[in-house]
Amino acid sequence: MSMLKVIEVLAESDKNWEDAAQSAVAQASETVNDIKSIYIKDMEATVENGKIAKYRINAKISFLLRK
Repeated sequence: MSMLKVIEVLAESDKNWEDAAQSAVAQASETVNDIKSIYIKDMEATVENGKIAKYRINAKISFLLRK
């Protein structure tokens, strides 16, 4: 039987929400192995001068636990 663990992460990007998600996975993979999925829980953006400045996500990343 496989067991997964879930961590919650926050990430942001200047480009878009997809880039923020990629950033979350890339940074998590520096310390966590066997990432299996990412669930985007919330999305928000900061606005400056009438334009989106930062795209932010709150995500849950699941990964396989090893014995």
